[in-house]
Amino acid sequence: MIKRKNILKIAIDSPAAAGAGTLAKAISKHYNLIYIDTGKIYRFIAYNKLKKPGKFSINFIKKKIKNLKIKELNNKKLLSDEVGTEASKIAKNNNIRKLIHSFQTNFAYNPPVNYKGSCLDGRDITYKIVPDADFKFFITANLKTRAKRRYKELKGLKKSITYKEVLKSVKNRDKSDYNRKISPLKKTKDSMLINTTKLSKRSCFLKIKKIIDRKLNI
Repeated sequence: MIKRKNILKIAIDSPAAAGAGTLAKAISKHYNLIYIDTGKIYRFIAYNKLKKPGKFSINFIKKKIKNLKIKELNNKKLLSDEVGTEASKIAKNNNIRKLIHSFQTNFAYNPPVNYKGSCLDGRDITYKIVPDADFKFFITANLKTRAKRRYKELKGLKKSITYKEVLKSVKNRDKSDYNRKISPLKKTKDSMLINTTKLSKRSCFLKIKKIIDRKLNI
């Protein structure tokens, strides 16, 4: 695999709806980094499985990942609870993870030339995908806050769902992410903990920007 030299690599891990995606997008835009929400890749595969269950196979996945364009991950249909539940199941398949990991690491270490680096967020980024990242963050928030955020997001997409259903879903996602045998969600010792429960989006961004700028001597 080709690795570009002198690029900025930022790795972020977090449980569901902690605000990592929002922060990662802001950071990426500010420092001109290519951003990948790695969880969306699993959702993309899950969405295609639900759409065409009869064609689902390793070869089907290989083809989908090979032709995947980053903009396809912005499809709002990927945000449904049904897709999320299926994505959580898919994430436990080691063969599928290997294919997706290859896609992720290629973007992390070889971003398009018009970008100064990469910023990835997911569940195993800090220790599996980009273990030598220049900056590692573990973004979190309490369960109820995360459930409220996800509920608000889904209602904004006109989804017919209750807060209790979302709370249960987020709780189940946590259980699955933290306890799975393959690449479980965990905070590494060298990751900076950022709790977003009582912080605004702007405050979180400035907090992380300060940490990055200090090390980069900006």
